Amino acid sequence: MRTRLAIRTHAFMERMFPERRLFLKSETDTRFIRLKPETQALVYLGLTLFVAWSIVATAIVLMDSIGSNSFRDQARRDQILFQERLNAMSRERDSRAAEALAAQERFNAALAQVSAMQSELLASETRRNELSKGIGVIQATLRDTMKQREAARAELAALKQETAEAGTQVAAAAPAPLVFMAEALEDTAAERDRILADAQSALSQRDEMELELKLLEEKNDEIFRQLEDAVAVSVAPLDEMFKSAGLSPERMINQIRRGYSGQGGPLTPLTFSTRGEEPSADEIRANRLLTQMDLLNMYRIAAEKVPFANPVHDAVRFTSGFGYRRDPKNGGRRMHNGSDFAGPYGTPIYATADGVVSHAGWLSGFGRLVKIQHDFGIETYYAHSARIHVKVGQRVSRGDHIADMGNTGRVTGTHLHYEVRVNGTPVNPMIYIKAANNVFKKQNQRARVAQR
Repeated sequence: MRTRLAIRTHAFMERMFPERRLFLKSETDTRFIRLKPETQALVYLGLTLFVAWSIVATAIVLMDSIGSNSFRDQARRDQILFQERLNAMSRERDSRAAEALAAQERFNAALAQVSAMQSELLASETRRNELSKGIGVIQATLRDTMKQREAARAELAALKQETAEAGTQVAAAAPAPLVFMAEALEDTAAERDRILADAQSALSQRDEMELELKLLEEKNDEIFRQLEDAVAVSVAPLDEMFKSAGLSPERMINQIRRGYSGQGGPLTPLTFSTRGEEPSADEIRANRLLTQMDLLNMYRIAAEKVPFANPVHDAVRFTSGFGYRRDPKNGGRRMHNGSDFAGPYGTPIYATADGVVSHAGWLSGFGRLVKIQHDFGIETYYAHSARIHVKVGQRVSRGDHIADMGNTGRVTGTHLHYEVRVNGTPVNPMIYIKAANNVFKKQNQRARVAQR
């Protein structure tokens, strides 16, 4: 059976691939190579497989090339879009900073107005007290005069009765005392009229003073309302900004209060009276406003000590974010503890918050590195710098020029590697940058709505 199958197979192969001979002729000899049907079939099959593999491989390479070009174009468009968003955020941050400075100036002007108003209230109360005392003296004098007039009338009636009973001799001597009493009564009546006129004038002045005091109180209430609204609008976004960055506003405010207690102490309560009376509603309201202003000031101090800013103010390209990524040097999946900003060589790098320089020099892998220690256990890293402009132990403020962008250390090109660490643990720096930008944006929207 097998022999018959082999014979049929061989016959089929001879029909499809008849035996061929390849002659090789030289000058002295002629030789030939005999190509059997099986050999020809194997060669044909090999060529067919090679051509098929070439077609499939070429298609795969073309598809991969087309896909990679599409991904690169999309990535390039995304990078351009992200760069434009970063530039817009930088411009918006600068405008918000200018608005915050203007708001601080308006706040200082309002505080000066409150102080002037307090002085006016104290002077008004002093004038009102003096007027009340004058009215009391006038009323007492008027009562004494009335009593004297009644006594004089009683004496006159008694004298008239004695004169009627005394007779002719006494009647001759009576006119002198009567004339004296009449003159005394006329003087008393004139004094009474003068005192009444003075009392009426004093009452009119009292009414005018009460009206003026009422107008001052209304003006005072309007100023208080404006200041309370301004403080509330200023405190709420700052509280939201700290919470967005994962920080506890209460803990930070308590730390600021402990650290700054020796530079001014508690606020002295406002007083509108020097007579030892219970605090008035305005006094309580003013003290509450001063407490809120003190809280706003502590929020401002805390915000200066937290890196709510961008380390680069010029146009840069965001090349790598926080998290796991493919290592740009040797491949592989590695954790990236910061954010990378690529820009021209020598681009200025700025401190993102107030603090003290804890390292300024070379560190393996980071190249030339600046580390700044801030309050609340926060530390920032500025790596791969070309030049460093600060030294260890130097105190810096937000916006100070601390280094220039370079390519020192383990890098593939010029860029800034920026890190934020809280109690030694790296966190995403964009959390702080976006928290500040979002809060300033919302605050601007609230201000526009309030203006409408």
